[in-house]
Amino acid sequence: MNQLYRNIVWGQRSNYFEVPTDCPQRDERLGWTGDAQAFIRTAAYNMDIAAFFTKWLQDLEDGQFENGAFPRVAPQVAPGIAAGWGDAGIIGPWTIYRVYGDTRVIEKHYAAMARWIEFLKQRSPGYLSPPLGNEGDWLNVNADTPKDLIATAYFGEDTRLMAEMAEAIGKDEDAAQYRELFEHIRTAFTARYVALDGKIAGDTQTAYLMALDFDLLPAERRPAAAQHLIANLQERDWLLSTGFLGAHLLLPTLTDLGRTDVAYRLLTETRYPSWGYEITQGATTTWERWDSYTQERGFQSPLMNSFNHYAFGAVGEWMFSTLAGIDTEGPGFKRILIHPRPGGGLSWARAGYDSIRGPIATSWSFEGDDLRLELSIPANTVATVYVPAGKLTDVSESGRPAEQSPGVRFLRLESGSAVLEVGSGTYAFISKNGKLAVEAAAIDPAP
Repeated sequence: MNQLYRNIVWGQRSNYFEVPTDCPQRDERLGWTGDAQAFIRTAAYNMDIAAFFTKWLQDLEDGQFENGAFPRVAPQVAPGIAAGWGDAGIIGPWTIYRVYGDTRVIEKHYAAMARWIEFLKQRSPGYLSPPLGNEGDWLNVNADTPKDLIATAYFGEDTRLMAEMAEAIGKDEDAAQYRELFEHIRTAFTARYVALDGKIAGDTQTAYLMALDFDLLPAERRPAAAQHLIANLQERDWLLSTGFLGAHLLLPTLTDLGRTDVAYRLLTETRYPSWGYEITQGATTTWERWDSYTQERGFQSPLMNSFNHYAFGAVGEWMFSTLAGIDTEGPGFKRILIHPRPGGGLSWARAGYDSIRGPIATSWSFEGDDLRLELSIPANTVATVYVPAGKLTDVSESGRPAEQSPGVRFLRLESGSAVLEVGSGTYAFISKNGKLAVEAAAIDPAP
């Protein structure tokens, strides 16, 4: 895990030079927008990227075409547009707003983002988008997702995020219109791509991930779609097949579905294709292709093969938000979410993040059957903390019953955890039989 994280950081350090380049050693070195949008949340955990993206998002807007389309690269020095790439014009500002709580990025780019949504709307009769670009789920492993499905899914996701950003700057009427548009897109997506049994056109991991993560499914079809996703993974012997657009959705979506066990299985895998396979081959940055090198076939074609691309390093977001349990409940970490999910055979994890509000740190470890969770919350913030436990009376803080500890307030029991609210400060929770609570909440799908 530590080597994987080092690889992710070094990929970012060597590519974030004025623009988020795709690789530092090849003849491109362009600001590819698809790579940037997939990785941006991980990038924000690793470094303070507010100023960097303030500059680059202006490059992106400067390259916007007259029809409202955002380019594949920014600065715009190569022709072409693509679904999952131009969407950086929405996902970039939204992520910077979520991480830093600064609405200026929304206000600055609002008109350009609105033009992009209108561009998508005009090219989507019946709210269904035809293919946009040739990239698709770039560099997937023999699992091509229909390009029109991808374009329609991103049309929906962009509209959903646009509604949130409009509301954040007081444009409530616009927000209502974007939410109405999103509902039309979701209805059209379901009718066109989703069967009654939850199977989605293409039957690829990325198709299910987009439908689930982008909230494009009616509630009654989500469980079946989730089962098809798990079945797809099982049919591939628990190996991923996602490309650039699906990989960063994979582990967060599995976690949202209650299948963190599968997420850990993929994260700790060392067979090809996996993050761990690259490390067994000596990788010190993340690769462009899952098969940039394999023991059976050797090196991929030198016409397009890089051992230093950061896109697949987007798994770093999950390592922070789920393995370590550090995330924001609202924009800008004013309210913090501490929700570590132990698993994967790991006995401990420790992480720190320098948020816009101050440093946040978590550390969890198993002590016999008990679980110890230590955390540090910055001043002038409030955190919601999930402590794996069978019941509240099993949880103590600094040697006292949790509900009697200063600064700690019990909220509820939820999904095998005691949910607490804490103010700023440092806390040391012990969950009696917490390891058993973690195991009870886990599902093992292995045959």
